Amino acid sequence: WYQRRDMGNIRLFSPLRSFSGRSFLHTMPQKRRNNGRNKHGRGHVKAIRCSNCARCAPKDKAIKRFLVRNMVDASSQRDLREASAFEAYALPKLYLKQQYCISCAIHSRVVRVRSADDRRNRAPPANRRPPREDRDKTGAPQRERKPAPVVPGAAPVVAPVATA
Repeated sequence: WYQRRDMGNIRLFSPLRSFSGRSFLHTMPQKRRNNGRNKHGRGHVKAIRCSNCARCAPKDKAIKRFLVRNMVDASSQRDLREASAFEAYALPKLYLKQQYCISCAIHSRVVRVRSADDRRNRAPPANRRPPREDRDKTGAPQRERKPAPVVPGAAPVVAPVATA
């Protein structure tokens, strides 16, 4: 409700009524069904800091990606594997949760601008990498074990027998 002076008199008007007295309900056009947020029923959401620029952004609006990387690059991994005493040692991975503001996510191409028709599509994007047959459940490649080299004149290598 707000006041309007009309010929010296003060009258109260509803925001849903025009000055002529007709009723109208004006809503702004929406670009997205969820207004670009995932808040749904919550009045306020805590802010997070962008991983790239440290900008404050609401947690439900931020673009979140879970990054799993090897701690060691591929060439160093090969050197470690050759120098290691253990045959099947799995190197630890680096697990990072990246949270981007909209500007950084678009700039670094984490998400892309879509046309009005494509924005209607709310299905999650298809998985980029199909599962490979040559990998086991952990994701490590399955390698065949090489037999130990035979040295002439040396005693044969016998595997230890497990006793219960």
